[in-house]
Amino acid sequence: MTTTLLINGKKHDIEVEDSMPLLWAIRDVVGYTGTKFGCGIGLCGACSIHLDGKLTRSCVTPVSAAKDKAIITIEGLTQEQGLHPLQQAWVEKDVSQCGYCQSGQIMAAAALLQENPNPSDEEIRARMVNYCRCGTYLQIFAAVKRAAQIQGEQS
Repeated sequence: MTTTLLINGKKHDIEVEDSMPLLWAIRDVVGYTGTKFGCGIGLCGACSIHLDGKLTRSCVTPVSAAKDKAIITIEGLTQEQGLHPLQQAWVEKDVSQCGYCQSGQIMAAAALLQENPNPSDEEIRARMVNYCRCGTYLQIFAAVKRAAQIQGEQS
């Protein structure tokens, strides 16, 4: 069955079952490999994307749920003028260790900053619930705060 997905502003016609997890369509069929497989049951957040602007765990979302919706992956965050403020903050705050969870972490942070461009420390801690095996949570929280500052300076 042919399905059209709109990923990072580009249409992709793919031949997959409607029940296929969106993660596998994005990674294996379309080729955007920034979205990672972690747990496969929607808990860890490594597979986080934005689906019509909402943070979504793509490993438990079927392709059928993404039809006629805009999908943004980590590759779609980069801006014309360079890195997204979150990507810049991640570098400045030296967040990554193994880096495996980072695309999902950044997508979760992007959803948070889209809803609240200046979150409190408490809100950041409450909303940043993706798992990080390396335990870089303090750096992640600092990077989200820094990204909010960068966005404020760019406004």
